[in-house]
Amino acid sequence: MIGVVGGGLAGLAAAYRLQGAGHEVQVFEASDDLGGLAATYPTAGDRIETFYHHLSKSERTIVELAEELGLGDRVEWHIGKNAYYVDGVVHPMDTPWEILAFPHWSVYDKFRLGMLTLDIDVRGGVPSFDTYDSLEDFEDVPVREFCLEHTTETVYETFFEPLLDAKFGSRKEDVSAAWLLGRIKFRGERDLLRGEVLGYFDGGFAVLLDALVEAVGRENVTTGARVTDLATADGAVESLTVRNGDATATHDVDGVVVATMPNVLESLTGYACDIDFQGSVCALATMDEPLLDTYWLNIADEAPFGALIEHTNFVPPARYGGDHLLYLASYVQSPEEAVWQMSDEELREHWLGGVEALFPEFDRSAVTEFRVGRNPRTAPIYERGYLEEVIPYDLGAAVAEGVCYAGMASRAQYPERSLNGAILAGYEAADRLR
Repeated sequence: MIGVVGGGLAGLAAAYRLQGAGHEVQVFEASDDLGGLAATYPTAGDRIETFYHHLSKSERTIVELAEELGLGDRVEWHIGKNAYYVDGVVHPMDTPWEILAFPHWSVYDKFRLGMLTLDIDVRGGVPSFDTYDSLEDFEDVPVREFCLEHTTETVYETFFEPLLDAKFGSRKEDVSAAWLLGRIKFRGERDLLRGEVLGYFDGGFAVLLDALVEAVGRENVTTGARVTDLATADGAVESLTVRNGDATATHDVDGVVVATMPNVLESLTGYACDIDFQGSVCALATMDEPLLDTYWLNIADEAPFGALIEHTNFVPPARYGGDHLLYLASYVQSPEEAVWQMSDEELREHWLGGVEALFPEFDRSAVTEFRVGRNPRTAPIYERGYLEEVIPYDLGAAVAEGVCYAGMASRAQYPERSLNGAILAGYEAADRLR
């Protein structure tokens, strides 16, 4: 038997792949819920993710998995409209003419940013089309230095810096230019006449999670089962010790996929990882009426949250019983930050007050429900030199033969973490044991 530690998408994908190769597999999930960051809330209609999710056109592995599971017709592609809030005004930023109309940039600013998003390096006046092909070339370049050299100071100060503040806060100076460049490539698919093309599942990501659990077999997945020890003998993995309630059992294994955060890997094996992670606080407001006419609103002005994402401007509110669903989100670099310390009710008052400050016409009585999701390790901080700290899929040499890793510190989650990366990491780790 091969044991899988962690019942998120990476662990379930690893189990699915291993079963396809003929292995007996058992998944152990410490919490009572499966899915990890893909966990969901109930609504008046379809379930909705606790932390907002969508797909980029570049994410093929998760789409291929959906097709294998008979969900190919459930993958939908919508236009995710983006806008930018500056000086009290919402500026749409989807089409070329909307970007050209943005009043805070000169024609030269817009030209330099446009060339970067098209992967064209115009430094020195001679266009180069291969400068940005290798993200590794920019691993040790500070993100601010990159922006100033490849766009303009105005673009950095009015566009990139507010986004970096929202994403990385006090750690923004540590971030690698490779992360920013990778994010531009990751989110690069656009319909020139309408905007960014993003994917979602009819029924939400819960339909993928449910289908994956069914494919693996519910009898092969145990929740409330915390793995407390990984034993080896003669340089190879031998067993897992699992605590489930008051009971503890030891399972003989031929291999193990650890599909968790690196702190769990370290507690089980002693393998240490120096990657720092940031947490996030993400609230979902259920409303009687819409707040925005855009999906994703980045905010340059002072605000207590990093972004507003109105999901029902991306997926129709009819899917949710007619309710309008708005995410309010903020990344947290330290548990000492005030937003992490607030109670759910304090956060509701603080964040809805922030919405009122941005949109004076907002009526908070339209908010019928306000649910808060928190996770202390939502995403890596993509510092310079990040790739040197990535955990290998195969830990046979470093830990013991038969031990593999598929958590968020794996190569599949670079240069940006995603649900597609979780599936890919699960596959890569499983393939080392096939």
